[in-house]
Amino acid sequence: MSVLLCLCTCPDEASARAIADALVEERLAACVSELPGIRSTYRWEGQLTHDREIQLLIKTTDARLEALTSRVVALHPYELPELLAVEANGGLAPYLAWVAEQTRIDD
Repeated sequence: MSVLLCLCTCPDEASARAIADALVEERLAACVSELPGIRSTYRWEGQLTHDREIQLLIKTTDARLEALTSRVVALHPYELPELLAVEANGGLAPYLAWVAEQTRIDD
């Protein structure tokens, strides 16, 4: 099982908190860190856009990614939310085991 770091931006604290709480409570993520105060620059509908956002750092496993993706899409206020998953190539073994345990699917 691979541990993943997922990146997701949110427009405000309320949506960031709602997504973080749901993902952890539903065991789709072991931990979600909120990084406020980022500024995103992107093109949307043909316009250059600058937005203040909150970056979520979501720690999960590859086994939970599909369910996590569905949940983020359901909860997120954006029409097209950012969700990128990056595989952890290493890390502190006990922490990686903790992520796996916290996101384990109960039978």
